[in-house]
This record gives sequence, structure tokens and C-alpha cells, in this order.
Amino acid sequence: MPKNEAKANKVNQTGLYWPGKRTEVERVILPFQVVETINESKADREKAQRDLFTKQARDELWRNKLIWGDNKYIMASLLPKFAGKINLIYIDPPFATGADFSINIKLGDLKWTKEASVIEEKAYRDTWGRGLDSYLQMIYDRLVLMRELLADSGSIYVHLDWHVGHYVKIMMDEIFGKENFRNEVVWCYSGGGIPRNEFPNKHDIILWHTKGDSWVFNTQYRPYSEGTVQRGRTRVKGVYAEKGLRPEGTPVNDWWADIPKITSPTDYEKLYFPTQKSEALMERIIKIGSNEGNLVADFFCGSGTTLAVAEKLGRRWIGADLSKFAIHTTRKRLLDMPDCKPFEVLNLGKYQKAKLKENGVSRYIDFILKLYRAEPFSGYTILHGKKAGRMVHIGDVDSIITEREIRETVKECASVGVKSVDILGWDFEMGLHDLVDRIGDEYSVNIRLVQIPREALEVRDAAREEVKFFDLNYLELEHKLSGKILTIALKEFVISNPEYLPGEVKEKVGKFTDYIDYWAVDFDNKNDTFHNMWQSFRTRKHPSLETKCSHTYLPVRGTQTGEKVERYQVLVKVVDIFGNDTNKLLEIEL
Repeated sequence: MPKNEAKANKVNQTGLYWPGKRTEVERVILPFQVVETINESKADREKAQRDLFTKQARDELWRNKLIWGDNKYIMASLLPKFAGKINLIYIDPPFATGADFSINIKLGDLKWTKEASVIEEKAYRDTWGRGLDSYLQMIYDRLVLMRELLADSGSIYVHLDWHVGHYVKIMMDEIFGKENFRNEVVWCYSGGGIPRNEFPNKHDIILWHTKGDSWVFNTQYRPYSEGTVQRGRTRVKGVYAEKGLRPEGTPVNDWWADIPKITSPTDYEKLYFPTQKSEALMERIIKIGSNEGNLVADFFCGSGTTLAVAEKLGRRWIGADLSKFAIHTTRKRLLDMPDCKPFEVLNLGKYQKAKLKENGVSRYIDFILKLYRAEPFSGYTILHGKKAGRMVHIGDVDSIITEREIRETVKECASVGVKSVDILGWDFEMGLHDLVDRIGDEYSVNIRLVQIPREALEVRDAAREEVKFFDLNYLELEHKLSGKILTIALKEFVISNPEYLPGEVKEKVGKFTDYIDYWAVDFDNKNDTFHNMWQSFRTRKHPSLETKCSHTYLPVRGTQTGEKVERYQVLVKVVDIFGNDTNKLLEIEL
């Protein structure tokens, strides 16, 4: 093509441009890791554990999916299985503000603010810290992937406000085609303050594009105005003016003033979660843009409104968020719904850890030592550094800390007269808390087990950026067997880093259960995914926590009483008010 012609074509092309704009989107496809399965029946669980599946069986065992991580990687990793399969996508991305990453948490009647994690702070820097250009690139990359995930008859609704809506409209016309723009819905609301020298901002916009020239559109209705009801007819001419009013009401148009925002502290829906939208808003969008059984996705799911409404309306769903606390809030919200269908909580596979090893073990150890603010220490086999008078051992990036590794570390400490050591690991063997004191007493060495946070994988400069390292919490349980009935009770829970809590929160704590937000039990764990078979958690309506649960084991098929001993592994998971997990394994013989 001649140079002048190419230039002319570029000038005539409609699009949004910014410095450094990239139109090629990186697609890193990574494995998913199922960390918890919820509300699955025993029959389906056994079915899933069989090795041989037909495609029909896999389809019948569909589980809705709640995924923690960067949605760019999540969407790329969904493409092999879900490209062209999602019927409706709704997103409510942050409006160029980082406020979304601070979360208000309630402890009794006291509120405190959970600050952003390192992962969330990195997202803030990459998205808004570099100006509007980086925000637009972030949205562009994700919209391209969403278009690929949409079914040919699929729709996407993008919810924005006055900050960036006008930019994103042009971007969506470029990606989806301006011929596939359907409506700009204006959502009007009231409440809040009124500025002195400008109009108050009291509306959002919702941009609706389709993937192609056919789509789902189910007309929705709202009640007639009082005046129309009194007249018994509309002001317009036509068939309905003659026949009277529709029994279902009047069709909604492209401005919605009949759905309020969630503002009242007494609203039953209110979760004190930033950007939370009302269920009524999501119900309208999902009913308009999908049919029962369709697949709905929200890749900035926040407190899970889209997923909760999709569940109520009989849609399948996929939700994702970068905030671990958002995932936890959504999990509780779904569990609080009667008859919620089975769903999985997933992470992306531990691919990022491999990056830490690419440059060699010594650089990996140096990186973690800097992040932990420890000094490197040479001349030892297992000990790697020193911090505040304590030696430091760092576990391998690909393995869990075992009793054997602790013993070897403590032996080296004892051989050189070291009296205290911090053992840092990504994951820990079950039951170590019960052994640590015994091993420490045996060698006269004080041992601390410290979790390397996943946020460490997002750090660029270990010398400058700060990450909170949490010691392993201590969980003690009581259990009692009476025939086939197992009863488990929480006996003690010690949160290991209360220094991260504000002083007024620590003063408010009256008992150990105040530190627990959620706990669940898998009564028959088979060293596979944690299957949530019972749970108790705090909500606004039910702020108290149950501290005891019971489970009745059914007789094993084909056996008789006294014929053989039945052995079960019982796995208990506790989530504290920071969002950290603590697990405890019980061995049960019936």
C-alpha cells in the first residue's frame, strides 16, 4: 500500500489514541487452582473424583466460579474453554480512583479500615499512578479479552461515571464496532452533598454493546406514574392508548430513575463495600440481557452483587476480583443465600513463584530477606539471615515447610548456639503448630513460623516496598465422638499479629472468637480440594458466630457394624478478620 494511502486510512479511522497505546493484548494462559468447593453434594463430589469422565458428565457437573487474581490473566486463562461462551458480561471497573482498595470492616459496633494490600497498591500504581494513559490501556486490554469471551449473541454492559465514560465509549466502538453500540443507559439517583458552584453529579452511565447483529433483549417494565394510573391511559396515541394500560407496566427506556443507590446504613443489602451496587439494578440488566441458564460474568465483582442476582435468577456465573477480601465477602454473601448452587473458589496456579526461581536460588533468598528486612548471613547450610537477634530460614519456593525441615533448621541453630529462629514458608505441613513447641524445647530454640505472603510475588523493589508478614495463627479445637456423631468446637484461636490492628479495635476484643470472621469444616477430606460441608460466619443480620458444629457419618456401603474401622480426615478452615486462612487437620476413627 502506498505510504500516502496508508496515512489517509489511518486519519479516517475512528478510535481513541493515547501515548504508548498498544492494540496487541498479551495472552498469558495459566492453570487454575481450585482451593475450595462449596455446596456440592456427596454424590457429585464422588462423581468428580472418578478418573473417567464423558463430556456430558463434565457439563452436568458445572460449578459456578469465584476467582481471585488479576482479571487480565484470569480472562486470558478462561479463553481456551470459554471463548465465545459467555452470554452477558457486566463490569463496574474503578472510575480512575484508588478508593476502591480500602475496605471498611466491622468488629461488633466498631468500624476500622483495612488498607490496600501490596497487590492492590501495585494495581493502583500501574493503573492510575501513571496518569490517564495507563488507565485507558488497562481498560482496553480487558475489553479486548471480554469481546473474545462473549458469545456471538452476547452483550456487554460497562458501568462508569463522569470521570472516564466518554473515553471508554469511543474505545468500545473501536473494539466492538460502532455498529454494535446499542444504548447509553443513564442511571439517575439522589442523595449526598450538593456543591456550591457546580451541578451535583447524580448519574452514572452504562454503555451497552453487543458482539454481533443479534442479541438477547427481554423488555422490562416499571410501574406507571400515579397520574397515568388515574387517567387509565397514557398520553401517547396508538393501540395501547385505546386499549388502556399494560398490566405489566410501561417499558423501561434508556434513563433509569426508579432504582435508588444503596446509601442508607439500615439498607439490608448494605455491606459497607466500596462501589457496591443495588440488586435491583443488576436484576434489570441480567433480565434484559440474558435468559435462564445463560452464563453471566463480572470480572470486577467486588462484593458479589452480580453473582448473587445471577444465582437468584437461575443463571450460571463466573466472578473475579483482585481483592482477596472481596472474594471472601462474596463467598459469605453467596453462602447466606438459601439453595445456592455449588460453586468453586479458585486462584491462578502458582506460576508466579517460578519467576522468583528463574534467576537462581541465591537471588530468591536475597529477595525474601530484603522484603522481610533481614540481613543476609553466610557460612551456614540452612540458616540464611538474621533479624532483630533472631536467625532466619527461608523455605523453598516450590515446597511446603515440613517437620523434617524444621528439625534440620533447629539442629543447625543448636549446633552454633543460636537460641531463636524465624522459619519463613509459603505453605506449611498440617499440624506443625502442635509440634513446634515440642521441637523447640527439645533443642532449646525458640521457633516462629512465618507465612510468606502471596503479595510478595507482586513486589518489584524489595528494598523499598513493604509487605506484612503474618506469623501462623494458633488454632485449638475440641472434638468428641458419640457413635457416628462427631462434634467439633472452637477452643482457642490466637491471632499472631495483633500489632496490625488499630488500638481501639484491640481494646474492643473481648474473646478469641472476635478475631474469627468465618470458619468451615470438611468432614471427609481426601487430600483434595477443601469441600465446605458446614460453615458459620458473620453478617450484618447475624453478627454472632457459632462455635460448635456436629456431623453424623453414614454407614459405609457394604459394611456392617464392627466389621472394620472407618478412618476420616477432618479439615477445619478459619478465616480471621484480616482475611488470612488457618487450617487444622483432625484424624477420626469410627
